Amino acid sequence: MTDNLWLHFTRHGAGATPPIITRGDGVTIYDDRGKSYLDGLSGLFTVQVGHGRTELADVAARQASTLAYFPLWGYATPPAIELAERVAGHTPGDLNRVFFTTGGTEAVETAWKLAKQYFKLTGKPGKHKVISRWVAYHGTTQGALAITGLPKYKAPFEPVTPGGFRVPNTNFYRAPEPFQTDLKAFGRWAADRVAEAIEFEGPDTVAAVFLEPVQNAGGSIPPPPGYFERVREICDAYDVLLVSDEVICAFGRIGSMFACEDFGYVPDMITCAKGLTSGYSPLGAMIASERLFEPFDDGKTMFPHGYTFGGHPVSAAVGLANLDIFEREGLNDRVKQHAAGFRATLEKLYDLPIVGDVRGEGYFYGVELVKDQATKETFTDDERRSLLPRVGAALFENGLYCRTDDRGDSVIQLAPPLISGPAEFDTIEAVLRAVLSEESRRL
Repeated sequence: MTDNLWLHFTRHGAGATPPIITRGDGVTIYDDRGKSYLDGLSGLFTVQVGHGRTELADVAARQASTLAYFPLWGYATPPAIELAERVAGHTPGDLNRVFFTTGGTEAVETAWKLAKQYFKLTGKPGKHKVISRWVAYHGTTQGALAITGLPKYKAPFEPVTPGGFRVPNTNFYRAPEPFQTDLKAFGRWAADRVAEAIEFEGPDTVAAVFLEPVQNAGGSIPPPPGYFERVREICDAYDVLLVSDEVICAFGRIGSMFACEDFGYVPDMITCAKGLTSGYSPLGAMIASERLFEPFDDGKTMFPHGYTFGGHPVSAAVGLANLDIFEREGLNDRVKQHAAGFRATLEKLYDLPIVGDVRGEGYFYGVELVKDQATKETFTDDERRSLLPRVGAALFENGLYCRTDDRGDSVIQLAPPLISGPAEFDTIEAVLRAVLSEESRRL
């Protein structure tokens, strides 16, 4: 039945048949057998407003019947103009220039290319390198892959675009020994590694630092207090651009429209996608400051970059309607109101020996699984290859769609739609408890 479909990030063969998801309604998805599941991952950190919003489908149909497609290559469309204005109205500082893409990887690719050209135009042509964090995921194209801090994702495609360098992430649960009891000192140490990397590579060669507000890969890793304040200082000192990669964290996932505001910093660029349309149509964006746009605002200089479907009029119209729902239903405030309850509900799982850490912010959490709770001993690679598929299958069988992540240590990731509340949190905890209790007995 699925013989012709090549799935993404999926092992094929051995008679494996993927689940077939046929519809969604609110926080629930259904398969082709009619079985229902709580969507504990918002599709893929995307469906902020929940499934089955017919008003978004209706908007898409109306726009398609008026103007289904036209490129932004030297032309503009009303939906793209209006959405750029709406998005810029939510950004911090002077991040007013919105360059539309069709997804997050393209937004990251765009940001790196802009950083390179900006420095060439402003008399610093040697600045081309980028710094990101260990285990962090920033996309799959050759450029974005060079920023991604996951060697096993790069290995099949090497040599990738040169110029990507890595610094430690902010996983306090796995902090080096001197910092295991001092979160603020750990944050300062981690931030200072950015300055160290810039010095080592040469400040005249480093163009940008790409950081997620809460790092996805490795299991929803939040920043320690003061971390981003220090990184901002470092970037300013070395004239390095700070890119806030908010493909997952923007549009209410942490609580604000853009998560950099949740953590009190103003970047030079924001990359975003996913929640911009809640997945009802493909759309992403790179948002730049006025400083970065200035060299292109002279009537003769071009940013020679673009995408056929970037800022697609149907997607832009859906994005506008999606933001209408955010405002009408107060979804950001809802996340802020219920985030502590989500954390507290997940933290009940600490009574299970297999649960080592519960971490995250807003509606974006990871539960790290360990062999020994007291020593934080993690699973071996062989054990992980058996554990995570078994746990993932059991969670799905018990009615919870979420994600098991082996890109760092063994983690279960959770990111329910922003319309979720205490009832959904309790369901998530109950299914996790049932499955992880059985795994704890295996230890």
